[in-house]
Amino acid sequence: MKESHEQIENFPKAQVRSAIRSGIGQAEEQIKDNKISYKYSHRISNRKRKGLYALSSVAVAFGLLVASSYQSPALASTLSQIPLIGSVFADSNSVGLKQAQKHGLTSQVGETQTVNGISVTLDEILYDQSGIRISYIIKSDKKLEEYYCGSGMDYTINGKAPDGSSGSYQEKVQSATTRTAIQEINIIGDMPDSFELGLILHGKKGETWYFSNPIKKIKDIKKVLIHHSQNVDGIGLNVKDLSVSKTGTSISYKSSEKGEDFELSRAGDIEFRVVDQDGKEITGYSGGAEGEKVKDKLVFKSNKEFDPLNSHVTELTITPYLELPTDGGGVEYDENGDSKDIGFKGGSLKPVKFKSFKVKIPK
Repeated sequence: MKESHEQIENFPKAQVRSAIRSGIGQAEEQIKDNKISYKYSHRISNRKRKGLYALSSVAVAFGLLVASSYQSPALASTLSQIPLIGSVFADSNSVGLKQAQKHGLTSQVGETQTVNGISVTLDEILYDQSGIRISYIIKSDKKLEEYYCGSGMDYTINGKAPDGSSGSYQEKVQSATTRTAIQEINIIGDMPDSFELGLILHGKKGETWYFSNPIKKIKDIKKVLIHHSQNVDGIGLNVKDLSVSKTGTSISYKSSEKGEDFELSRAGDIEFRVVDQDGKEITGYSGGAEGEKVKDKLVFKSNKEFDPLNSHVTELTITPYLELPTDGGGVEYDENGDSKDIGFKGGSLKPVKFKSFKVKIPK
């Protein structure tokens, strides 16, 4: 793997890949047996891509095709329908991902695997204080259904499934045969600064694509300890810290509420509104939360992601609030691994009002 800001040399990739693939099968079983609640958000857009490949060989090939199109109107018509896909991160709506790509903080992979006429290219990976972001391109010889590969990749850390995680998946339609996707992985708990990330993607017709790559967390991350706590209408909230880097800002927190049913718990629906000392709001990105039962309580942990802060920001006002679901449901697994569909039960949940608090940003 080529990393844009630091080359990882002498890495035994072939041996590690073999071990990762062997371990992924076991990890998938762990994922099925995991009692953790996963929440994914799906967003889709038909906006055309504006990026260009950076590889000169591709640019030359495209130039030859354009030259040929002057002699072939039919070819010119076909070319006009071909999407030009450059960096998926650079073309995203996330300021942090654009910044990461611009400053060379992403790991550029570019590995492609093809199964049953469907090619999946692992484009780039970013590992920062907010978690792991992965971009990939899905291209098919035939018309491709939306969300043909579900809600993204399963993953392993050094060959093992994490104890709990949350995240989001965004997919864009580039053409009838091409999709681009960005997946965010938030792993709760201590994470090593570098590790081997194993990835597995499934298609609707049983296709499987495997990837494994060494990744490293970016440097120059500032962490501001907060430890702000409040309890409102039975919902306990503890905001642990805030982390800031060139690629974004994140708020780490833990919340809890008495109960037995995750679908009826409001503690997992907490979001934050963040404004600077001038009243300018910092754009946030809704993400999932990891939940587990602890005695008579449902306990959630998460890192909420926001855009990078400008250099003039000296103070933030943070206001927690509930983003209550309007629909939903899911799948529940029992101790035997048997699944059961869960219908939406959150329509009766009532909002609450949390107190705002301020955080000084060190220079």
